[in-house]
Amino acid sequence: MKKRLKIGMIGGGIGGLVGNWHRYAIRLDDKYELVAGCFSSNIENGINSANELGVDLDRNYPDFKTMAQKESQRDDGIDVVSIVTPNHLHASPSIEFLSKNINVICDKPLTASMKDANDLYNAVKKSKAFFFLTHNYSAYPVVREMRKIVQEGQIGKIRLIRGGYLQGWLGSKEEETNKQAEWRTDPERSGVAGCVGDIGSHLMHLAEFVSGAKVKEVAADLSTFVEGRKLDDNASILIRMNNGSRGNLSVSQIATGDENNITLSIYGEDGALHWQQENPNYAKFSKKGELDRIITRGSAIFDQQAQSKLRIPPGHPEAFIEAFAQIYSDVADIIQGSEQANDLLKIVPNIDDGFHIMKFIKACVDSSNNNSIWTEVSKNN
Repeated sequence: MKKRLKIGMIGGGIGGLVGNWHRYAIRLDDKYELVAGCFSSNIENGINSANELGVDLDRNYPDFKTMAQKESQRDDGIDVVSIVTPNHLHASPSIEFLSKNINVICDKPLTASMKDANDLYNAVKKSKAFFFLTHNYSAYPVVREMRKIVQEGQIGKIRLIRGGYLQGWLGSKEEETNKQAEWRTDPERSGVAGCVGDIGSHLMHLAEFVSGAKVKEVAADLSTFVEGRKLDDNASILIRMNNGSRGNLSVSQIATGDENNITLSIYGEDGALHWQQENPNYAKFSKKGELDRIITRGSAIFDQQAQSKLRIPPGHPEAFIEAFAQIYSDVADIIQGSEQANDLLKIVPNIDDGFHIMKFIKACVDSSNNNSIWTEVSKNN
């Protein structure tokens, strides 16, 4: 029997939203044990969080540098650290732990700035440790099946990609009373983009993951509808991909009535695939000259290796937390050198994915600031 990996956490103190998601994911497949943390910059909150989470107070640290140093010196030190802080605090802790060859799982997007992204990219390449990002929508079983269908050429050469990520929770100035809204709309902590960085990064990664193509150019129109807000809360983005396909993305956090409405359609010469995150256990597979098919986790065509990872029988919904947990489960298998490690390394989001998405975010902002002209993604460094 493999031992549980010892994991620490930076951020995610009690009362936070994202930290809870990561802890749910950590617990679900029982491959980790949370043993250490720097849960808050506030000492009292850090102590309360450690007590609430069952972490010994001698492994509750006042800052990430102390934690990295002391954990790296322990015989029973952590194997991996989870970074669940706002964007501007992703790079420094990640770099510190990587320098101690401690594996890192970081929330997305990669960082708040291209400078930090470059520094982190270089740190990953120098380290012996692994680095992964929690772009968890790519871990839905049906999404991974869609990727396989595309790779097998079942829809032919891809022509068009259409995607949307629509939320309505920032339709008014929530940043004055909502902690999550406050940092996400602050350029110092979120970065140069608002909704494009927060949820557009997810959508672009998802489109690339399923299609197998990379965005090459964007023509973006970023808008800020809520008066006094400093970052974009809505965006329309035209995309040109490196395989010749075209597409458009609609991203918004002021779409009244929408909750977490992610949609993705991939159109090829011979067929198409359609998926909605709010009904994530199903996708429509259209093929020329044939009746439409519904892909489910119980479909006869469903990849058998993927089926082996399902936690509950088809018909019992798996959703957001399970997708989050799949990232953590896959990372554990990679770190522990399972038979599937090499295959998993091809699909779990990594530093190259994160760095590329940072270039996409910057290109969208640059394009919008220049009257939505076509802007090359690769030119951003």
